[in-house]
Parts: sequence; C-alpha cells; structure tokens
Amino acid sequence: MTWFRKEKQPLVAQKRELAADVWEKCEGCGAALYVRKLEENDRVCPDCGHHFRISAREYLQLLFDDGFEEEFGESLRSADPLEFVDSKAYPERIEAAEARVGAHDAILAGAGHIDGRLVCGGIMEFGFIGGSMGSVVGEKIARLLDAAVERSAPALIVSASGGARMQEGIFSLMQLAKSATALHRLAAAGLPYISILTHPTTGGVTASFAMLGDVNLAEPGALVGFAGPRVIKETIRQDLPDAFQTAEFLEEHGMLDCIVARQDLKQTVSTLLAHMC
Repeated sequence: MTWFRKEKQPLVAQKRELAADVWEKCEGCGAALYVRKLEENDRVCPDCGHHFRISAREYLQLLFDDGFEEEFGESLRSADPLEFVDSKAYPERIEAAEARVGAHDAILAGAGHIDGRLVCGGIMEFGFIGGSMGSVVGEKIARLLDAAVERSAPALIVSASGGARMQEGIFSLMQLAKSATALHRLAAAGLPYISILTHPTTGGVTASFAMLGDVNLAEPGALVGFAGPRVIKETIRQDLPDAFQTAEFLEEHGMLDCIVARQDLKQTVSTLLAHMC
C-alpha cells in the first residue's frame, strides 16, 4: 500500500563544503589546513613550507617591534592625470581598492624599530591593484629613503607587485628613476638598504628598487622577474628552464643573496643590520 512506502534515502551523504574561515587549502601540497594553526605559523604551510601571501600590515607586525611609529606620505592620494578608463574609471578603481584593502595606496612607508634599531621602511600591499607602482608609491619610497638619510638610519623595503601601474602610464614609469635616484642618495650617505622580495615581485618594481639592495633577500618560492615567462619564451624562441623565475632559481644564478623563511626574516634582518651599521 502506498502509504507504507518510504522515499529512498541516498546511501552516501552529500559532500559538504568546508567553511572558508575554518579550513584553507594549501596551494603547494593541497593539504587542508586549519586556519587558526596556519595563522599561528605566519601563514606558512607546516607540511610543505608553502608561503601564503600576507598583507602589508602583517609584514609590519612581523618585522617591526611596534609597527611604524611615524608614517610618511600618509595623506597622499593618486591623481588621474591621464583620465584613464578601462572597465571602469581609474578614480573608481582606486576607491574600490581603498575600501577592500583599508589602505590608500599600494605601500605603507614609515619609521620604526627592529630589535631596538631605528629603520625607515616600506612594505608593499599586493591587494591594492596588484601592488602596482604609481606616483604615490614612488613618492612614498623617495620620502622614506630621504628620511633615512636625514636620520642616519638604514632602509628596508618589502616588495610585492605586478609592476608599474598602467593607469598612470609614463608617470608610473618615471617612478623607476625616482626610486633609484633616492637609493643613490642613501648609498652616498653610507647607509645600508635591505630589499626583501615576496611573491610576486615583477615588472618595473623588479627593474628598480627591488633588485638594488645592498642585500637582496627573498621568501621561498617567490616569483621574481621582469616580463612573464610566456613573453620571454616567445621573444627568445627557446624553452625555459624548470623553476624559471623562482627565488631558488635566482639564488642559484647569483641574483639573490639569500632565501629566508618568513619566521626567520626579522632575526636575519636584525643580524644583517648589526653588521652593516
């Protein structure tokens, strides 16, 4: 009789999606990682050592004793000299990035202490339009380097960038020369500059201040290069080596001084500054 019939139940329960705020998949080994444990490990996979991307604020807390005690160029905002429009107007893109990231441009710049030593530093924010370098980024870098000269302090920059900001055209490209010139003033004053390259560091940032350190450090597995591998392959018409443009490849070929795990960055920087200063 029909009223005695029961609907068939599936033998296997439906797969449930894991809550994103509880578990995160490692891009290196595919392991499901407990977010709280991952955060406690500075967002480095405990299984394979893959370094997840972290924000500029997180690097600031990681490297400096008490963050920046003074910020440089905090009130600077990007203009729209070219009245650039792609899928949206440039001012709209800036406004959206500010709301998403909580920063006014792609770099934090200021002065603080690392193990009690005064350091003028800049930390790039990849989440702000891919960490692209526009006029504000160039101006903040120039200001932090000039402040280092004025205070006889070493300089440190953490790079994470897709390169020059296309919405500012030639004004963005001028920042390569501007930052390199400011670094020349720092070198003339006999003050050290440490550059830390994180994933990714590419384009005009690589072609300027990122590779001009007295010591160039990088995180494991970081992508470091100027043009992308596809462009290079099509230009030279040759197959590229395995692991091309990784930090490990660059260190092997003499373009980096050392690869340093994230948990060891502060101690490494502190030791280097103790020798260099």
